[in-house]
Amino acid sequence: MGSGFLQTSRGEVWISRLLHEGGEGSLDRLLPSVCPGVSPRKRTTSQCKSEPPLLRTSKRTIYTAGRPPWYNEHGTQSKEAFVIGLCGGSASGKTTAARKIIEALDVPWVVLLSMDSFYKVLTPEQQVAAASNDYNFDHPDAFDFGLLAHILQKLKLGKSVKIPVYDFTTHGRQKEWKIVYGASVIIFEGIMAFADKELLQLLDMKVFVDTDSDIRLVRRLRRDITERGRDIEGVIKQYNKFVKPAFEQYIEPTMRLADIVVPRGGYNTVAIDLIVQHVHSQLEERELSVRAALATAHQAQPLPQTLSVLESTPQVRGMHTIIRNKETSRDEFIFYSKRLMRLLIERALSYLPSQSHVVQTPQGEDYEGRTFHGKRITGVSILRAGETMEPALRAVCKDVRIGKILIQTNQDTGEPELHYLRLPKDIGEDHVILMDCTVSTGAAAMMAVRVLLDHDVQEEKILLVSLLMAEMGVHSVAYAFPQVKIITTAVDKKVNDLFHIIPGIGNFGDRYFGTDAPPDWSDDEMDEPSY
Repeated sequence: MGSGFLQTSRGEVWISRLLHEGGEGSLDRLLPSVCPGVSPRKRTTSQCKSEPPLLRTSKRTIYTAGRPPWYNEHGTQSKEAFVIGLCGGSASGKTTAARKIIEALDVPWVVLLSMDSFYKVLTPEQQVAAASNDYNFDHPDAFDFGLLAHILQKLKLGKSVKIPVYDFTTHGRQKEWKIVYGASVIIFEGIMAFADKELLQLLDMKVFVDTDSDIRLVRRLRRDITERGRDIEGVIKQYNKFVKPAFEQYIEPTMRLADIVVPRGGYNTVAIDLIVQHVHSQLEERELSVRAALATAHQAQPLPQTLSVLESTPQVRGMHTIIRNKETSRDEFIFYSKRLMRLLIERALSYLPSQSHVVQTPQGEDYEGRTFHGKRITGVSILRAGETMEPALRAVCKDVRIGKILIQTNQDTGEPELHYLRLPKDIGEDHVILMDCTVSTGAAAMMAVRVLLDHDVQEEKILLVSLLMAEMGVHSVAYAFPQVKIITTAVDKKVNDLFHIIPGIGNFGDRYFGTDAPPDWSDDEMDEPSY
């Protein structure tokens, strides 16, 4: 395992299983995007890469450093991503400078967004012109600035976005777009990065990469011939006809808009260090303390109307007696937890929208019943303990889609951090059952809800289900997200200084999986060791 990453045996076993999971129709929404086997400087498409601290296999990518909260205790966006704009002539070294900045920043969740992704789709006539090097790719009209500004705005606000992938060999967009989510820092690079007023307003820092024209020409010759299959005559023709005039008319004049001009690009270590120092200072100013705010908010308030607690029948009370008992064996703990989970999921399904539906019985008579009124139902578990509720959901909801979110507590700050998510495609159209076995302060549940909202799931279509919650966690979620329905089997009144629910149930994940809890575990189901 990577340095500092899930060092205990239980964590290694569990993550190993997670890494090898399948999941047809699922996507890894992690930043920055990665593409094994493609060299950073040898690409024929517009996808942009960087190398953060992560653990990667052929199927899964998990961050060894998490994304801290980007919202406040009210659940609203309060911390925008910091956007660095890199402008400069073609082959000036913008991507190299961007990678040097990313490397020196040494922070997780950085995305490199290239203007190359946003060339307009060419008409058949333009395709013919491009094939003969007679189409001007270095003119502002060649770019889809409307789409670019829309995507950069959403990405800056923490939303999930779809980015087109441009193929330079066919001069067209590929069918599959890249899904990107969760940037703390965005590095946006392109020859026309400063050419649009709307784009300029989105940039927190503007950097112009200034490189000698002869060097840029040599680099462009090498790149277009070796990577894009062009011939030398065509490259020179295009350079003299379009590239050089465009630089002089549209690109070079925007140097005056830059906050920093970087001669020699990524090889100018002094300039790179200055940029990195400024970004670090900006990120420090934007740090949030969500969990501490939750611990002091909403005291002595009545429980919200969005909360539904299973009736405390003798059966439910008896099962709680068994699973709360510290002397209960692991087998009995699992058995009675599963019984409660089944009741909990059945209760949650009763809150999904339904409509009248008439069927004919075998006796030939009509029966007026009910049927689900929505597109799909998706379950999302907060790992690791929330995963134990998936079998109960699958048992009562045929062919349900499942997503997963991994949220951990940062040992130094005490704040929740997002490390991994795998959500089904088009989840924004679904009703989502969010599963988290225990909720104390609500910090992990709030982060998970915020992730779903960022992926365009409607707040009123989210149902949070948990075996046990503290009043603090109920209030935190309900106050931040008043349209989220909360369903649980019991609510305990207190949370102690270690964020344990009192009287509580102990560390659910450890009792269920038979592992040992670390001394500083929390009931918010961020119960794996911190990184």
